[in-house]
Amino acid sequence: MNQNVNALIDQMTLEEKAGMCSGLDFWHLKGVERLGIPSIMVTDGPHGLRKQDTSADHLGLFDSVPATCFPSAAGMASSWNRSLIERVGAALGEECQAEGVGVLLGPGANIKRSPLCGRNFEYFSEDPYHSSQMAAHHIKGVQSQGVGTSLKHFAVNNQEHRRMSVDAVVDERTLREIYLASFEEAVKQAQPWTVMSSYNKVNGEYASESKRLLTDILKDEWGFEGFVVSDWGAVNERADAVAAGLELEMPASHGAGEKKVIEAVQNGTLPEEVLDRAVKRILQIIFKVAAHQKNNASYDQEAHHQLARETARESMVLLQNDGILPLAKSSKVAVIGEFAQKPRYQGGGSSHIKPTKLENIFEEIAKEAEAVYARGYDVMSDEVDALLLEEAQQAAASADTALLFVGLPDRYESEGYDRKHLHLPANHTALIQAVAAVQKNVVVVLSNGAPVEMPWLGQVSAVLEGYLGGQALGGAIADLLFGAVSPSGKLAETFPQKLSHNPSHLNFPGEGDKVEYKEGLFVGYRYYDKKQIEPLFPFGFGLSYTAFAYSDLQVDKKELLDTDTVTVTMKVKNTGKMAGQEVVQLYVRDRESTVIRPEKELKGFEKVNLEPGEEATVTFTLGKRAFAYYNTDLADWHVETGDFSLLIGSSSADILLEETVHVTSTVPVVKRVHRNTTVGDVLHYPAAKAFVEKATAGSPFSLPEESAEENDMMAAMMKYLPLRALIAFTGNAVSEAEMNEFIDELNVSLQEKAVQK
Repeated sequence: MNQNVNALIDQMTLEEKAGMCSGLDFWHLKGVERLGIPSIMVTDGPHGLRKQDTSADHLGLFDSVPATCFPSAAGMASSWNRSLIERVGAALGEECQAEGVGVLLGPGANIKRSPLCGRNFEYFSEDPYHSSQMAAHHIKGVQSQGVGTSLKHFAVNNQEHRRMSVDAVVDERTLREIYLASFEEAVKQAQPWTVMSSYNKVNGEYASESKRLLTDILKDEWGFEGFVVSDWGAVNERADAVAAGLELEMPASHGAGEKKVIEAVQNGTLPEEVLDRAVKRILQIIFKVAAHQKNNASYDQEAHHQLARETARESMVLLQNDGILPLAKSSKVAVIGEFAQKPRYQGGGSSHIKPTKLENIFEEIAKEAEAVYARGYDVMSDEVDALLLEEAQQAAASADTALLFVGLPDRYESEGYDRKHLHLPANHTALIQAVAAVQKNVVVVLSNGAPVEMPWLGQVSAVLEGYLGGQALGGAIADLLFGAVSPSGKLAETFPQKLSHNPSHLNFPGEGDKVEYKEGLFVGYRYYDKKQIEPLFPFGFGLSYTAFAYSDLQVDKKELLDTDTVTVTMKVKNTGKMAGQEVVQLYVRDRESTVIRPEKELKGFEKVNLEPGEEATVTFTLGKRAFAYYNTDLADWHVETGDFSLLIGSSSADILLEETVHVTSTVPVVKRVHRNTTVGDVLHYPAAKAFVEKATAGSPFSLPEESAEENDMMAAMMKYLPLRALIAFTGNAVSEAEMNEFIDELNVSLQEKAVQK
C-alpha cells in the first residue's frame, strides 16, 4: 500500500494535497476522482451511530438514521467488562458498515476531573488505567468490523466551559500520569485509525497546534500509525496545525484552510515533505476503509437491542439495598416519576442517537408485577407540583413498594456546558421525601450521566444507579429489580457527599480562559484517600444479590527488577445463593517514596462470572508501569527501589487481601550534590558525614549525640543547612576550595556506585 500511496502523492498537485487535509463537507473526506481516491464518511457515535440523512450539525439538533442506542460511556465503564465493551464495539462497527460509514467518532477517553463536566456521560472514568482499558476494547471491537475509530478528545479536555479557548495548565507529571495515560494504552494496545485533537489549549498552545502532543508523544513515542483529525472547528491556524501533526481539518473550511497550507508551502514556512507525510497518513486510512467496505451489509436490529439490554444490566450499579431487592413478582408496586414513561436514556449533543426502538420502563415493570403509575413531577420543569405529589403519595400508599424514577433531565447535562451543582431537580427531591413519608419501602432508580448528591439517602430502602441506560434500559431495570440477574456494575467514578469535597472544586472551571489543575495527581479516589475524606460512594463500589469470598493471594516472586513482571493470583468464590459477577480490583501502593504519590492506584481488574458455590482463580500480570511514576528529570517512567503493597479489593475502599513485593530499580536516579544541597540530604553517605563532622567540630553546629534530646533543635537546623553555610557558620573550619573538592568527589563516587548497580 505504501508504494501505491507514495506514487499517488507524486501525481498530486499542491492544491490536491492541501485539499486532502480538509473535509469535503461536514461528514465526508475529500477524494480525488482522477486518481481513484474515494471520499469516505465519518460520523458521531461513541455509544451509537449518529448518521444524518440530510442536514448536518454537530450538536444533535437534526435527525439521524435509526441506530441502536447503547448505554453511554459512564454506564459502560461501570460494567468493568472488557469483552462486553468489545462486543458493543463490534455491533457499532456492523451498523457503520450497513450505513456506509468509514470512521466512527469515538470513544472519549478524557478523565473525569470534576463531576460537573457536562460531557462526563461520554467519558469512562476518573482513573486512567480503567479508562484506557475501556477505550482500547471499544476500539478493538469497532475496528474488528473494518471500521475506524477516532479516540477523543486529545488532550486535557475536562470541561465544556469555554472549551474552544480555555488553556488547561497542567504540570508535566500530572499530565503524564493522569491525563495522557488515559489515552496512551488505548493507542498502544488498539491502534485507533484516527485520533481527534481537542478544542482547548494545553499549557499555552492549542492542542491542534501542539507538535509535542501530536507528533513527539502520540506518534514518535507511542507509535500511533493513523492520522489526527481536529474536533469540529478546533483548528486555529491551519498551516501551523499541519506542521504540528494534525493531518485533517474538519469540517470543510470551504477553501480557507487549503489556501493557508498552499501559501505556507509556497513561502517556505511549511516544507512540502511535511504536507506529503500528512497526506500519506490520510490516504492510508482512506484506502483501509475502502478495502474493508462491505456492500449490501446489514445487521440484526433485535440482536443488537438484546445486546443493549445485556450491556445496560451490567452498567447499572446497586448503591444501597436494605434487603428489599430483588422484589417478589407477587408484589404490588407503584411506579412513580415521569422518567418511567419518558425515559432519560442518553446524553445530549453530538452523541444523541435516534434509537431503533425504545423500551418503556413502566411497561417492562408491569410485565413482572402488578403496577400502578403516578407522574410525580413534570420533566420539563423543576417546580414542585402539589397535585402531582399528592397523586404520587396515594399510589405509593396503595402498593407494597414504591419505585421512584428520578435523575437529571436532558437540560441538566450536555455537550456545550457544565453543571453548576450536583443537586437533583427540586421536584425530584420533593417527590422522594413525599413518598418516603407514606411508604417505608422506597426504591430509587436514578437516570443521570454523572454523580448527584443524595441528602435523602437515609429515607429510602434501595438505590439503583441506572446512568443513561440506552434504548433497552426498561427491560434491564426490570431484570435487576426482580432478580432475573444480579447487579454487577461498579462505579468508575467517586460519588462525593457534596460538591465541595471534589479535588478540583476551587479550580473548576478556572478564570477567564485559564484553568489550573492545582490538585495535580489527586483526581478522584486518589484525593479522597489522601485527604481521608469519606465519599458518598467510593470508586469501584457496587452491591450484588449474592456474596463473594476472596482468598489465597499469591505472587510468583517476592523480589523483582523493574524490568521483570510479577504474576499475581487469588481466588474468588460465590458464597451466596444466586449466580453473579464480581469485579476483582488490584491496587498498588508504594510503601515509601521520595516523591509525592497517591495512597494506591488501580493497576488491574477482572470481572468473574460465578455460579453459587463456584470458585475461580484470577490472574494479574504487573510490569514496570504498575510500580512507576513519571520522573520529570529523566523524562521517563521510573521505579524507585523499595517495597510495594499489592492490594486486592472489591472497591477502592474495601481492601480484602494484601501482599508485598520488593522491586529493584535498574535505573537508579543520581541526584547531583551542589553547594545548596542540605546537610540532611547527604548525611547518610559516610564520606559526607566525615566531612560535616570535620567542618562542625567544636562549633555550636557540631553533630549532636543521637540520645541528646536537648539537641533536637540544633539537629533540625543542621538537617536543612545548605552545605555552603558550613563555611560561615563554623568559623571557616573548611575552606571554599575544600568544600568544592568534597562536592566533586562525592558526585564522582555516587555516579560510580550507580553505574556498578
